[in-house]
Amino acid sequence: MEYVLFIEEKDLVRFTIVDGNVDRDKFVQFIKIAEDKHVQNYLGTKLFKKLKEDIKKQKLDADYRYLLDTFIKPMTIHWAMVEYLPFAAYTLANKGIYKHQSENSESVSKSEVDFLIEKQRDTAQHYSKRFVDYMCFNAPSKFREYYTNVNDDIRPDDESFFGGWVL
Repeated sequence: MEYVLFIEEKDLVRFTIVDGNVDRDKFVQFIKIAEDKHVQNYLGTKLFKKLKEDIKKQKLDADYRYLLDTFIKPMTIHWAMVEYLPFAAYTLANKGIYKHQSENSESVSKSEVDFLIEKQRDTAQHYSKRFVDYMCFNAPSKFREYYTNVNDDIRPDDESFFGGWVL
């Protein structure tokens, strides 16, 4: 089955701390997970599917290309990192689960990994909020799919940002 993704591995390598030598098969599933869990939650089912189809057919018009390049790709990159980082050091093979460690490097602690995840989550939420703000202003006129979700479709989430505690 062919999956259309909003980003390519070169995008993840170019805009994150992922090294260019990391095997694509080590993180591509986390891109799909990020799109299914997070990105679709902000786009809604109809817009999500329209973009996937247009990318597959290579027929994105200017407004949708702008939406993809300016908001959706950055969201996807950083949500993918949120999903990938907890598993980056591990491999599941025939003899069990292995944790990678090079002779000339030091493994990071769980708290350091958690810190990296939270930094990526902050960045992902920033791009997600920018997307929602843009869509609230432009969706009715430019992106009708944003408001046409019905029945079991995922409706766009425009209220999931935590702004901190107010006492």
